[in-house]
Amino acid sequence: MFSTAFLDLPPLVGAAGTVRLPGSKSISNRVLLLAALASGTTTIHDLLDSDDTRVMLDALRALGCGIQPAGNTLQITGLGGQLTPSETLLPLFLGNAGTAMRPLTAALSLLGGEFELSGVPRMHERPIGDLVDALTQLGCNIDYLGNPGYPPLRIHPVDHDDLALHAPIRVRGDVSSQFLTALLLALPLAARNDIVIEVIGELISKPYIEITLNLLARFGITVRRDGWERFTIPAGSSYRSPGDIHVEADASSASYFIALGAIASGVAGKHGIRIEGVGAYSIQGDIRFIDAARQMGAQVDSGPNWLEVRRGAWPLKAIDLDANHIPDAAMTLAVMAVYADGPSTLRNIASWRVKETDRIDAMANELKKLGAKVEAGPDFIRVHPLAQGGWLPASIRTYDDHRVAMCFSLAAFNPAGVPVRILEPHCVAKTFPDYFETLFSVAEAAEVPVICIDGPTASGKGTLAAEVARLLGYHYLDSGSLYRVTGLAMRRAGLSADAQHEAQIAALASALPLQFTEGKVMLDGEDVSDEIRTEAAGMDASRVSTLPAVREALLALQQRFRQLPGLVADGRDMGTVIFPDAALKVFLTASAAQRAERRHKQLISKGISTTLDSLRSDLEARDARDSSRSVAPLKAAQDARHLDNSQLSIEQSIDTVLDWWQEIQPFKLARSV
Repeated sequence: MFSTAFLDLPPLVGAAGTVRLPGSKSISNRVLLLAALASGTTTIHDLLDSDDTRVMLDALRALGCGIQPAGNTLQITGLGGQLTPSETLLPLFLGNAGTAMRPLTAALSLLGGEFELSGVPRMHERPIGDLVDALTQLGCNIDYLGNPGYPPLRIHPVDHDDLALHAPIRVRGDVSSQFLTALLLALPLAARNDIVIEVIGELISKPYIEITLNLLARFGITVRRDGWERFTIPAGSSYRSPGDIHVEADASSASYFIALGAIASGVAGKHGIRIEGVGAYSIQGDIRFIDAARQMGAQVDSGPNWLEVRRGAWPLKAIDLDANHIPDAAMTLAVMAVYADGPSTLRNIASWRVKETDRIDAMANELKKLGAKVEAGPDFIRVHPLAQGGWLPASIRTYDDHRVAMCFSLAAFNPAGVPVRILEPHCVAKTFPDYFETLFSVAEAAEVPVICIDGPTASGKGTLAAEVARLLGYHYLDSGSLYRVTGLAMRRAGLSADAQHEAQIAALASALPLQFTEGKVMLDGEDVSDEIRTEAAGMDASRVSTLPAVREALLALQQRFRQLPGLVADGRDMGTVIFPDAALKVFLTASAAQRAERRHKQLISKGISTTLDSLRSDLEARDARDSSRSVAPLKAAQDARHLDNSQLSIEQSIDTVLDWWQEIQPFKLARSV
């Protein structure tokens, strides 16, 4: 997951390949609550690991559920519909997870106990009054701790004998289907006789209610449904664990890759996106997004647990759609609409306004930043397509809404070749923490951006480059370690640095499973940072560097580090030899005296005795050797920016490089990292 302040997506020109989606948020949190209320132990397979499921799990642990990870599964030992009696107030923080706040409000109102439910500020702006009204009709005791109709809430215990179970419980259906879902999940706790729920007004998001009914049946509760207006929970209903249950991949998350397949041309002779983990017969309503994608021209094939999507009509066909049945996935259609042949309208989406943010306003605002003409009303949005010359580079505000971030990543495939900046990309952790990594695994850029930071020994280039890479969310290449790691691999393979073994060593070098993370050099998952800094490792590095085939192999290896979303590379010839087309080249010019002082402090801190004079002499001699090498000598690229960091702190050097980077970006936004 990217935890940076922003993530820059370079122009993307195509996509092809296979993606495996995380589990459904809607199914995951329903299953967790049902397993907690049931008797027995439930083993859950393919559970979504995200912010929303974590807050639900934290709440269930606090309630006394047994929760035990077991390999790739999670075992929940349920409460059997009863809590251990306690008069102690239990506070539960539920973040911005509506799939936790609403169902837990209903369940805790009937389980008994004193609870305080709160969340992030946006959760305290999301309505819950209709659910609380329905529960208080029943006789539950709930107080608002802030604005009436909104969390936070204080829940008090009630005696089930005092509940008004004989009259129908009435709840509005036109604000959020989660209110009805919450009642359906919780009311079996009190079903000594039939309990009837009546829906007032038109029920929105019916497919989510179908998910709820399907899962209740898996846990032993068969709800009778009369149309979408009346639901009956039979007397004597009780939750029974199904033993094992599998969570489908998230159909809402599939929408981004269905759209990607419809928008993107192929790469390297491959065409289309294969999506694994969810198929056309999913129990999730958002799978019907494929119908809308087909209307817009996508070619979609499917099986029991997979989808394959390819570009069909191009440009896409404009659409006019009542999107009430796919409220989350419909957001993806709004971005697809800028690639269409005419204006597209999404109707009956008033529920967008009470989600993680006001999604109608959010989508309209950010689409306009791209250059699109957008019209919006209380329950609709109309998006006009963009001509190739009309696209603008945009910094997309995400409003702490995961779906806004994921939707607008599709704008990077625009035909104008302009980049897109996603602000606060970490918000995708709510449902799909690895979304951007998954996107990058199948996408191809016109050009992956590179920042080169070259300089002499002990100039601080490694520390500077690693931190710049971290702040931008880019990959990092420590080129100075490559020969040392190659020497280590040679030694471990029992080879020697001579012509007889040159081809074998080159083969090892070309396939080094190498990563640079958090200041560590990882070789096939093993931290070899200390091992490659020994005197023997240095000698091995010098020997292998004389072998032409090894140098050629490492050149190719370094260039393979150029991966989305970008790369920061440090060394001596990054800007002159390895990445001569880098967008930004920095050459450090710290004096030998200053570098010797820095190195002296490092060595002394490690208990290594040395003198400043000897270190300075060594550095000056090494500078002379590096500058006079016949192959890739140490020198600044002609278009490099020179940074004398002799008197600069590392923070000042980082700020300088980031400011230079922002100067050449098209986004009109002050840096905030």
